[in-house]
Amino acid sequence: MSTPSVVVEHLSKSFGETRAVEDVSFEVRPGEVFGLLGPNGAGKTTTIRMMLDIFKPDSGRVEILGSDPAKVSKDRIGYLPEDRGLYKDIPLEQVLIFLATLKGLSDGEAKSRLAPWLERVDLSEHRRKKVRELSKGMQQKAQVIATLLHEPDLIVVDEPFAGLDPVNTRLIKEIIQEQVAAGRSVIMSTHQMYQVQALCDRIVLIDHGRSVLYGRVEEIRRDFAANAVIVEGEGDFSALPQVLEARQENGAWRLSLETGADPQKVLRALTTRPGVKLERFERAEPSLDDIFVTVVTDGRRTGAAQADEGAAQADEGAAQADEGAAQTHSGAAQTHSGAAQAGRAPHNNE
Repeated sequence: MSTPSVVVEHLSKSFGETRAVEDVSFEVRPGEVFGLLGPNGAGKTTTIRMMLDIFKPDSGRVEILGSDPAKVSKDRIGYLPEDRGLYKDIPLEQVLIFLATLKGLSDGEAKSRLAPWLERVDLSEHRRKKVRELSKGMQQKAQVIATLLHEPDLIVVDEPFAGLDPVNTRLIKEIIQEQVAAGRSVIMSTHQMYQVQALCDRIVLIDHGRSVLYGRVEEIRRDFAANAVIVEGEGDFSALPQVLEARQENGAWRLSLETGADPQKVLRALTTRPGVKLERFERAEPSLDDIFVTVVTDGRRTGAAQADEGAAQADEGAAQADEGAAQTHSGAAQTHSGAAQAGRAPHNNE
């Protein structure tokens, strides 16, 4: 197996009292698209910035392209941040050439590489316009060029499809796939789960700073698969052995199976049933979007339950403390009462 492009081990980072990232670990391999996912505020951007040596971690280790991030030539990395950074009052062509020279290209080399890129993303006729005169989608495509023009080995893109229409979204997807085919590693952070499902080989899902899901996309979907199969075709799909319910869904039939049912037995029953013409039979797998919602929601419920349990324990502790204090006051009162009675008792010599 080839050496990983990125190694993140037990990474943690706090800002004051806020724990932004806690004990996150993952690897990114050459020639793959890796999804770095999570809800807003989960710690994704902080993780990226530690990987790129913008932030220093409190603990843990990062290795980029076989080296410490501080020692890796930035020419080998392409970074498309969520917060865009093109100079607004400079013509597009000049901005992109300038940014390429910061990554080690000469003016001449930058110009020769830039021309086909501008043509590819349909920006050639806009190259002399100031950046502020371009639409949001055009600026996004320009940012993609700036990220890739110096041909980096590691590409990190944060919300690469922001502001793009379906045609340009497909174009950027094709460009990402071409980069991977050339052996480069792509780390993609996005909220568009259907794009992740279409592009990413593996993912890590971060929630509240912690890694809560990590692995290959198809394996994760299988692990979360419902106990059901999807079938398409003609005929009667009701009253099948080991099938609890059959209902139509998006032009197909969803067969909910009994616990422990064997889908192959259901398939054999269908293929031998008179009048059935089967065109499709597959296990029902949830979308990555469904899994994302399930994991994050369950995590929040667990956190809320733990918080409620902690609050209940705190209340119980406070009640016990109050009870102890009451017993102490009662004991003190009894002591005072005993002393008072002793003071009123008659003396024997009277």
